[in-house]
Amino acid sequence: MHGNKQHLQKDFFLYNASKARSKSYINMREISERFRLPPNEYVIIPSTYESHQEGEFILRVFSEKRSLSEEVENKIEAERPSPTPTNADKDSEEEKQFRNIFQQIAGDDMEISADELRSVLNNVLKKHKDLKTKGFALESCRSMIALMDTDGSGKINFEEFRHLWDKLKSWQKIFKHYDTDHSGTINSYEMRNAVKDAGFCLNKQLYDIITMRYADRNMNIDFDSFICCFVRLEGMFRAFHAFDKDGDGIIKLNVLEWLQLTMYA
Repeated sequence: MHGNKQHLQKDFFLYNASKARSKSYINMREISERFRLPPNEYVIIPSTYESHQEGEFILRVFSEKRSLSEEVENKIEAERPSPTPTNADKDSEEEKQFRNIFQQIAGDDMEISADELRSVLNNVLKKHKDLKTKGFALESCRSMIALMDTDGSGKINFEEFRHLWDKLKSWQKIFKHYDTDHSGTINSYEMRNAVKDAGFCLNKQLYDIITMRYADRNMNIDFDSFICCFVRLEGMFRAFHAFDKDGDGIIKLNVLEWLQLTMYA
């Protein structure tokens, strides 16, 4: 492992040959092997015979010399985006486009509801012929509103809408990068890498929950579910950081705060 304590990505196995493995890779209830290896750090990877299967297992290691073992796991964290300098002329031109779109759908109150957001987003998606999707569900748009709605009005203003638009474009780019066959879906393994590209570092248990919650029976995740997942992650991390005043990664909530966190995130 060369001191690597993080979850190992696909590239690691493309460029690092295994030091020892089962003599024959077949579907069996129990596998037992004996190896002689020089002192070093190694990762042991059990797997099912077929992909995308789950199963409980026991891994036992007997060694003639003293050895230590631990589960390889990621630290749970999210990157906080830092503002980047932009061209003023480009910014003003883009802002004009945003204001025109916003004014067309916002109406007199100059705020967008979940229904109005769904209408504009689905109209935009129709123009992306390379993105196979049925569009956003109303519940997805409600989650987006909840993520950006700072005053609790159930609607978003121009600045909140622009911030949301930037995030959706960024997430869409990640989705299209992994949807190489243009099927409108990505598999659960690609989702793990997509989550990492979006700046979220999760552990195995959370990746399993994402797969269970957002993937279909073929372990694929469509664009709407993909965006819903990212909105949820963004909201949960943001809410946690708001409660974590001293930054120690631990928060204490009463019942009301807990319900507000789960309802709005």
